Amino acid sequence: MRGALGGPRVLLRRLREVMAEPVSAQERLDKIVVMIAANMVAEVCSVYVLRVDGSLELYATEGLSREAVHQTVLGAGEGLVGLVATEAQALNLPDAQAHPAFSYKPETGEEIYHSFLGVPVLRAGNTLGVLVVQNRAHRTYSEEEVEALQTTAMVLAEMIASGELEALARPGAEPAVRRAVQVKGLALAEGIGLGRVVLHEPRVYVKNFIADDIQNELKRLDQAIDTLRASIDVMLEEEGMARAGEHRDVLEAYRMFAHDRGWLHKLREAVMTGLTAEAAAERVQSDTRARMMRQTDPYLRERLHDLEDLTNRLLRELLGYDQAPRRDETPENAVIVARNMSPAALLDFDRSRLRGLVLEEGAATSHVAIVARALGIATVGQVENAASLADSGDAIIVDGDTGEVHIRPPAGIEASYIEKVRLRARKQAQYAALRDMPAVSKDGQAVQLLINAGLLVDLPHLKETGADGIGLFRTELQFMVAATLPRTGEQLRLYRSVLDAADGRPVTFRTLDIGGDKVLPYMRALEEENPALGWRAIRVSLDRPALLRIQLRALLHAAAGRELRLMFPMVSEVGEFDRARKVVERELTHLRRHGHRLPDRVHIGAMVEVPALLFMLDEILERADFLSVGSNDLVQFLFAADRGNVRVAGRFDALSAPILRALKAVADAGKRHSKPVTLCGELASRPLEAMALLALGYRMLSVSAPAIGPIKAMLIQLDIGAAEKLLLPLLSERAGDVPIRERLEAFAAKCGVPV
Repeated sequence: MRGALGGPRVLLRRLREVMAEPVSAQERLDKIVVMIAANMVAEVCSVYVLRVDGSLELYATEGLSREAVHQTVLGAGEGLVGLVATEAQALNLPDAQAHPAFSYKPETGEEIYHSFLGVPVLRAGNTLGVLVVQNRAHRTYSEEEVEALQTTAMVLAEMIASGELEALARPGAEPAVRRAVQVKGLALAEGIGLGRVVLHEPRVYVKNFIADDIQNELKRLDQAIDTLRASIDVMLEEEGMARAGEHRDVLEAYRMFAHDRGWLHKLREAVMTGLTAEAAAERVQSDTRARMMRQTDPYLRERLHDLEDLTNRLLRELLGYDQAPRRDETPENAVIVARNMSPAALLDFDRSRLRGLVLEEGAATSHVAIVARALGIATVGQVENAASLADSGDAIIVDGDTGEVHIRPPAGIEASYIEKVRLRARKQAQYAALRDMPAVSKDGQAVQLLINAGLLVDLPHLKETGADGIGLFRTELQFMVAATLPRTGEQLRLYRSVLDAADGRPVTFRTLDIGGDKVLPYMRALEEENPALGWRAIRVSLDRPALLRIQLRALLHAAAGRELRLMFPMVSEVGEFDRARKVVERELTHLRRHGHRLPDRVHIGAMVEVPALLFMLDEILERADFLSVGSNDLVQFLFAADRGNVRVAGRFDALSAPILRALKAVADAGKRHSKPVTLCGELASRPLEAMALLALGYRMLSVSAPAIGPIKAMLIQLDIGAAEKLLLPLLSERAGDVPIRERLEAFAAKCGVPV
């Protein structure tokens, strides 16, 4: 290193000694800048710390005027220091004053210095400050000097992150590392959760940054890399992974990165500067994250996730951590923060202690969101960089109504949310008072309000909400949260428990709706370009009749002496329904022949999800005992818009003429054939949309359990006949010319209907 007295290793050793001294935070910073300046033969060394208001404050300097410390403040993005903070990249200039971003602060006395080297102080890819060295001479700092300053910045990052500098800050100007963060995501499950952050994949914190033996650290790194590569190879060779679709793609990406020479070279270079192997891994990860977080290309952002996951595996290997964190002890008031997670992983936590869930991914109809709603957990998805913004134990507020997430909220925000929770509790008490009130509209029309369910944890909602039954029981959730295929006996016990809990109220069991995005962990996934339109639901059941027969046998046994309602998902043509119905009849014949007690009656229905069935309604109703509209899939198929794709999922309005015309056609067909028709998608769980469905003729709605209260409150204030007179003429007008949603909102406001 040009002009350096001993190089970065000596500097790091001296830094370690200073960090251990029992001195004040300001004294420690002052010693650090003197030491860096001396080591790098720099005439100036300064530390700027990013504040909660986005500005940068000079916290320590050697070479500039000492009176400028805590007095010089640069606005967000101001000057060369602001540029380094914004870009999160080193800036190396032989003549700083010639740069267009140069900002002169007369109180510092820096006008005599020309060369400038600034590096961001990074932690988990987030900028905490800027470290700068300057010289009078016009020169470009060497790569070794840049590397040495970046390595030193890591130590400063931990000092800032520890909270040690907070005592030096004025109120309102605290370091940004602990700043309040407000981010906006997609509301997935309503409710408000106040609690403390629990990271689904706890971050590995590096405690020891400075190496005692460089060669030993290189050896540790090489051994960990070899072990990591071998473990990925083993996973790829495991039975069931040979054609495992997305899972295999992820592991292949891991293997590609693990063998990337550039990545390994950066790791070794970082160790050579004097860092431990784990500190080197964190340094490379943080630098990469800082750069890629500023990319707009979604492919590059996705690769960032792959590289971060791989680095975390490497860190766990170096530090001897278990690959799977323990979740058997859930802290009080836990709010889980994750990139994404499976329903089974969520159910590992103690439900009684969970207050919220925040996901970097996730969509309203994703399976973890469905389970979160069943558990009554406030959930927000699509929160970018959530797992890096929060630390375990941070205070956090999750607003599942608006999609807002507040990390380390100020006292004022927290107080307002506490009041909001109180108001919500009062509203819930009002809904609870409606529990035993008949679901009858203002003009005397009775409506059946049912709940959607899929797990044992859903069953208490029947009593809590006063629902008329279960309009959709998703049997696949039991299969998705199990480690192995549930046996007949396990299925039988679940179905019997559901019927027992219903206590005579109707329960509609949907047969396995797997495939597409619902991949069972123990079944081989198929490579399909369009899985939503591929081998799934009834198609899987008809091609694997043994799976369907086992499930039907368990259902028929469980319903002995009671009524059983069976429903087949994703029926595309009447021939599929006929084939599935014959399987039921064969199972009934088998049970009868062997002397088993049968259900008193078996009702067999079909889900209307595939648009083709809209043109076969009369034919299907001649065969089926009932229909149920799955609005989630029907809407996505009608608009050719993947409901899990945030770029298109919200682009089309479900309260538009094409959708409402299709839904009315199904309701009208049910009336013609005197067959019941239920709507069981998420559409029915929103009061305004439910009002439209009632106006279309639906008298059976199956909704999420928390929606029962708001829907009933809307219903008892609604004149369905008046809503019908408003809505039906709008459907006959030219599609797109009439803002149907706005008309319905105006009607509700005028009539005092709470939506």
